Amino acid sequence: MFSGIVEEAASVVRTERENGNLHLTLRCSFAEDLKIDQSVAHNGVCLTVVSLNGDGTYTVTAIQETLDRSNLGTLEVGDKVNLERSMMLDGRLDGHIVQGHVDCTAVCESVENVGGSTYFKFRYDVPVEMARKGYMTVEKGSVTVNGVSLTVCDSTADSFRVAIIPYTMEHTNFHTIEEGTRVNLEFDIIGKYLARLAEFAV
Repeated sequence: MFSGIVEEAASVVRTERENGNLHLTLRCSFAEDLKIDQSVAHNGVCLTVVSLNGDGTYTVTAIQETLDRSNLGTLEVGDKVNLERSMMLDGRLDGHIVQGHVDCTAVCESVENVGGSTYFKFRYDVPVEMARKGYMTVEKGSVTVNGVSLTVCDSTADSFRVAIIPYTMEHTNFHTIEEGTRVNLEFDIIGKYLARLAEFAV
């Protein structure tokens, strides 16, 4: 379980394909604190640490299902990836409840600087039947974009905007997002449960 508060934007130092799997090796400041089998969110995708390399890097593996649903398969050496270690039960929930299960990707349609913050507009393609199950955004609700917990504004049936403050721009990979960039989305789990319960309402 995660909160959507990114700890660091790590650098990809190696990618390796093995059949349908992708092994990603990343460098980050807390690599030496990680443990084998530990869960870490990568651009919002929960992956298991499979190797500690002793040089400030570690390795995780993404299966084909994950690559199909996320942007991890497009990563190249030098790219920045948002990282978050799993929540501690005695910590504050500064973002919102994030599972690390990416629902789909979205494409950035516009980037606009307004009054010191930057507005990003994203458009996604979700079938109507999935939207009825809570795979959607709502005005002032929560959404996870590349692992970052954000507040939705200007929500439509297939798009939304988020406002990014300078601190978030600097400390996440949002500074690399431009028109045409594909990002990972996880819709709010509470909304999904409420939509599911409504299906059974009499």
